[in-house]
Amino acid sequence: MITISRLAGRFNLSRSTLLYYDSIGLLKPSGRSGSGYRLYSRADQERLERIVTFRRTGLPLKEIARVLDSPAGRLSEVLTGRLRELSREIDRLRGQQRLIVGLLRRPELLEEAGVMTRRTWTDLLTASGFSEEDMVRWHVDFERLHPDKHLRFLRFLSIPEDQIRVIRDWASEGEVGS
Repeated sequence: MITISRLAGRFNLSRSTLLYYDSIGLLKPSGRSGSGYRLYSRADQERLERIVTFRRTGLPLKEIARVLDSPAGRLSEVLTGRLRELSREIDRLRGQQRLIVGLLRRPELLEEAGVMTRRTWTDLLTASGFSEEDMVRWHVDFERLHPDKHLRFLRFLSIPEDQIRVIRDWASEGEVGS
């Protein structure tokens, strides 16, 4: 059994964070010392380790409490939902990046930000031996097999929406566009 201060230090948390977790029922101490200090067992420490891990995923404390107190299948459902939320947020942020770059008229800023761009992608394909015809066939097949994923990929490359429409139009027709 360890005290609240030692437990907080072990996980690089403040003592007040652990007091808050106690007040909301997320992490209750297993016992008290003779002088009334909170004492935490090995099981409490393991629970806190899971709480800290789930917090790093961005889960709210209420959701963490439900996950910890429910069957194992709930964890997979909750984390899958969180992953989907993050994907939507990343897409939204990439859209903001593209808008800012467009307003500034400085496409090189995307590459400085570490964003995969159309130019980088086509340079990689060319370096791998893809011809223009191979690239067209790649888009045609991608559009035919997975149109939603093709759209997401084109957006991932920070291609403007009007150019995406052109690419998808000729890809769905199976021919080269302008």
